[in-house]
Amino acid sequence: MTATTATEARPFDWFRTLGKRGRRAFLGAFGGYGLDSFDYQTLPLGLAAITAYFGISSGEAGLLGTTTLVVSAVGGVGAGMLADRIGRVRTLQITIAMYTIFTVLCGFAPNFETLLIFRALQGLGFGGEWAAGAALVAEYSQAKYRGRTVAFVQSAWAVGWGLSVIVYTVVFSVASDDVAWRIMFWTGVIPALLVLWVRKSVQDAPRAEERRVATRTRGTLTQIFKGDLLRTTFFAALLATGVQGGYYTISTWLPSYLKKTRELTVIGTGGYLAFLITGAFVGYVCGGYLTDLMGRKKTFLTFALLSAALIVAYTQIPKGANGLVLVLGFPLGFSMSAIFSGFGAFLAELYPTALRGTGQGFTYNFGRAVGAVFPTIVGFLGAGGAIVFGALGYGIAVLALLGLPETRGIELVD
Repeated sequence: MTATTATEARPFDWFRTLGKRGRRAFLGAFGGYGLDSFDYQTLPLGLAAITAYFGISSGEAGLLGTTTLVVSAVGGVGAGMLADRIGRVRTLQITIAMYTIFTVLCGFAPNFETLLIFRALQGLGFGGEWAAGAALVAEYSQAKYRGRTVAFVQSAWAVGWGLSVIVYTVVFSVASDDVAWRIMFWTGVIPALLVLWVRKSVQDAPRAEERRVATRTRGTLTQIFKGDLLRTTFFAALLATGVQGGYYTISTWLPSYLKKTRELTVIGTGGYLAFLITGAFVGYVCGGYLTDLMGRKKTFLTFALLSAALIVAYTQIPKGANGLVLVLGFPLGFSMSAIFSGFGAFLAELYPTALRGTGQGFTYNFGRAVGAVFPTIVGFLGAGGAIVFGALGYGIAVLALLGLPETRGIELVD
């Protein structure tokens, strides 16, 4: 075995090859996405308390989640275009600051209507952060490691989710429900510190930045609907719709499902979610390696089928069998997250540098907007058996793969 081969065999060689600037970019994107997740999850975790406090219906509660996701699609598209115009890092700073401010303001909402408005505005930053961060890290990554590198950024979602569950368990154990949900939102101030660090320490990838600046048609939305890119944009948006429709159905309603349908306590709900979130983190990481080894499309297909099957199994377990619910939480979290691992690399590889932020931002967030309808439908139908509706999203994802190319191993040179 040569020295080069031995070096490449090391499990974290992908991180070493980023270089000093690339590692800082990775940490900035990882932190941004993790805290993005933390701020987003404050609503699902506090949803039962918010529903009781304002006296709203389950359909109105679902509207809170759907509004966040729909508006986040607008933020994601806008941030993608902005990233192609002013750079990835500057856009990253703006989006983190935006979701931080409006998450905190949610905690001061005097009524349901105000909360809905603040949550919608929080969605602008929530949707935009991923588009900027994923493009930034993809452009620092070597082709052979890009899948796992960007997947580790995606794994930050599970870290942020886990942190929010810990905070939820503590806050709801020591404060009354009427106050606890507000405290949850106020803890969303934490990302403000990250903005200061990103501003000081993180820079765009030099070569990609040179190409971006040299191209006149950067950040033009109409360009991703022209020529060969039209087909790419259509099927990539369809793929994102299916995957996110299934995912957000579960992430929005699972805490309420565990608390109401399974009749678990706050501590019990946190414990069960811990299994799901642990599975999610492992899934993000393993999915990243698999997308480099198996290819992007095979990885999407494998985990779409597994996620659909596990959602059905998880929600059909009879009452009294909560031990089985606990056990299935790990593989459910694993599969639902592993399928996301390939998105950052795959979408970056589908678009040229000048339109990369725009293409990623539009397709991923279009899928988020349409997939956001799923939680509202579940809210009106009931969060028990109707949550199986989310499994249909994964069927849509499988169909979308038929229209997309395999991109593993290509260089981001254009």
